Amino acid sequence: MVHGTAAHGAGHGTERHELVRRAAGIVPVLRAHAAWGDEHRRLHEGALEAMADAGVLRLRVPAAHGGHEADLATVVGVIAELARGDGSAAWTAAVWAISTWVVGQFPEDVRHEVFAKPDVRVTGILSPTATAEPVGGGVLVNGRWAFTTGAPQSHWTTNAAMLLPDRAPVALAIPLVDLSVVDDWHTTGLRATGSVTTVAKDVFVPAERVLRLDPVLRAHPHAAAPMFRAPFVPAACATVSAPAVGLARAAVDAARGSVPASGLREATVLADEAEFHARRTAAVVDLKAAGGEEWTPEDRAGVRRDLGEACLRARDAVDVLGGDSPTRHRIQRDMHALNLHAILHPNANLERYGPVFAGSRHDG
Repeated sequence: MVHGTAAHGAGHGTERHELVRRAAGIVPVLRAHAAWGDEHRRLHEGALEAMADAGVLRLRVPAAHGGHEADLATVVGVIAELARGDGSAAWTAAVWAISTWVVGQFPEDVRHEVFAKPDVRVTGILSPTATAEPVGGGVLVNGRWAFTTGAPQSHWTTNAAMLLPDRAPVALAIPLVDLSVVDDWHTTGLRATGSVTTVAKDVFVPAERVLRLDPVLRAHPHAAAPMFRAPFVPAACATVSAPAVGLARAAVDAARGSVPASGLREATVLADEAEFHARRTAAVVDLKAAGGEEWTPEDRAGVRRDLGEACLRARDAVDVLGGDSPTRHRIQRDMHALNLHAILHPNANLERYGPVFAGSRHDG
């Protein structure tokens, strides 16, 4: 496994606070463009430019390639701020952050190729719903990936496939221009994420851009950069909890002066609780990554518990306030769409935690 080895980026002190401050600074821009994105089912170019200028697109890019190599406390803080402006922008930024982290696992030549473009936008689906057939110098890829967030506005994907003949899952670094896009994202919530289907038909991918997926998903306690020491799933869970936190805050902001104080108070408490669970997840992952600590089934289940609780409390906060204005209605639609995601659904996460709570060492 190859990782960046430059001095570590945002993780402590001034730079972390600066990145969160810059994200908070573009909230008005995201809010101004949110209705446009909801109508047109993609992010406004003004929102994309603002996120790039604030450093959002480099959160999980290795420091060796000009990125912030940010820890998860920073990532959660930044993306939660984005969601105060627009839930779709926050969700898309979360997916881009996760996928750029995956690129950081590829060989150096591939990392240089992908990260050569400033503020490159990388999306990806790690469900291997395509096949990769070995041919001279690489693989020939055929298949389709549903729900590829931000694909119409991304430059690369890290979509996964089954490598033939043994059907081992692999991640593939593929330029978006090599894939077809099916415009099938017609939803009530998170509309501007453009989470369409991408299709590969006899797409050639060079061997250096084919990466076995199993090692990517595991922890690498001896990696030079703490960002790469944590296993994929806990890090991804911490990342995708942040949009829910920010949406709850956005609902509270939008409801001030128009709902009874009792409702506003209840929603604020619920939003605080959502933030607690999201920040605890990030803190656990960062702490264990800093020390290269082993992950137990209890640790993993705890992360899933916190993810589910963050989403549940954030949803409840939004529902207490209702959707009586266009802005609050969009926030409510976004929040409910978020809670239907297979990874974020509170009931699914509680089921992951249940066996551990009952004393069974279930890996979850």
